[in-house]
Amino acid sequence: MPEVFNRTQLRSRRKGLRKILPKAEILLWQRLRNRKLEGKKFRRQYSIGSFIVDFYCPELKLAIEIDGENHRRKKSVIYDKIRQRKIESYHTKLIRFTNEEVLSNLENVLEKITRVMIS
Repeated sequence: MPEVFNRTQLRSRRKGLRKILPKAEILLWQRLRNRKLEGKKFRRQYSIGSFIVDFYCPELKLAIEIDGENHRRKKSVIYDKIRQRKIESYHTKLIRFTNEEVLSNLENVLEKITRVMIS
């Protein structure tokens, strides 16, 4: 069976992405790391299939994406929908937030994540 989660061949790409986190991802990571949210373990820059998601909770099979401005372009919106369907085909729930949402209302973002976690 092929490797699906955290593929070895994507390791260096994941490490590189961890070094260049946007401010919104840094802020959210500070609130997710070390089981700070509902006692659940989150990982950052985790691969699912051939895709890398910003944050992932293996226990809940919950992926979180933080989207910057480039995700608003028509091609990006189409690609993101395809990508989301593929990720969800691995029985993983994917939720999205914009950089602006995280930067301007982090508490609301955390509440939404918590609601998904307990539903």
